[in-house]
Amino acid sequence: MRVDLQVRHRYMQAMGIPVWMPKVQSIPLLPEENPSPTLPLSGKGAREIDSFSSPDKGRLGGVSSDFATLSWQDLRTAVQSCTRCALSKTRTQTVFGAGNQQAAWMIIGEAPGAEEDRQGEPFVGKAGQLLNNMLLAIGMPRETVYIANVLKCRPPNNRDPQADEAANCRGYLERQIALVNPSLILVVGRIAAQNLLQTTAPLARLRGQEHRAPLSGTPVVVTYHPAYLLRQPSDKRKAWQDLLFAREVFARHAPTH
Repeated sequence: MRVDLQVRHRYMQAMGIPVWMPKVQSIPLLPEENPSPTLPLSGKGAREIDSFSSPDKGRLGGVSSDFATLSWQDLRTAVQSCTRCALSKTRTQTVFGAGNQQAAWMIIGEAPGAEEDRQGEPFVGKAGQLLNNMLLAIGMPRETVYIANVLKCRPPNNRDPQADEAANCRGYLERQIALVNPSLILVVGRIAAQNLLQTTAPLARLRGQEHRAPLSGTPVVVTYHPAYLLRQPSDKRKAWQDLLFAREVFARHAPTH
């Protein structure tokens, strides 16, 4: 998708990135002005993903392979009735995920916050607005992507997810990845990245690299969480670099037909 420069500047400004940069050339862009291939709003790779057919499923939380056959509705019902950990006792409601279920991009965050817990939808409020602007800045409106979290329930006081909570929720996330079958996963925040990629590496080492999701093999790019960027706006420029890199990775792997 070709993004008009004025549109890009408007959303870069919304992200807090000065638009007086020398015609954006100070930040390397995709070769879209050459022009580049059209970036589709949705699409699938040729591979077939079944994240629960792997013998490693026990290592990834021990969730029953029965999840491999669940439809979207059945998976949502399983999440809504989940009591696998103590978060089921403190949540207002589960936050399953939202967006285009056949999206080319999947966005994965850490866990619901207070507003998400109230509304039952991921990334709402100020952090959600910034995420929307980040996606718009690269020509991927929110309605064209699928958004989910590592955890489906809010941890009390927005604390970090515990290892057993992430393990118990991992099967749900893996099935969502399998159902969406995205061409790219954009992970926002250190905790989400470490949980998805099963690593302890810091965010600084995870950014700027193409990773692969365990089991599915989907290309993964890591960037900052929008809530962090609200607290540290000076890092928004780095996040913009990450988004451009994500577009490059997507262009390499997106279906050509």
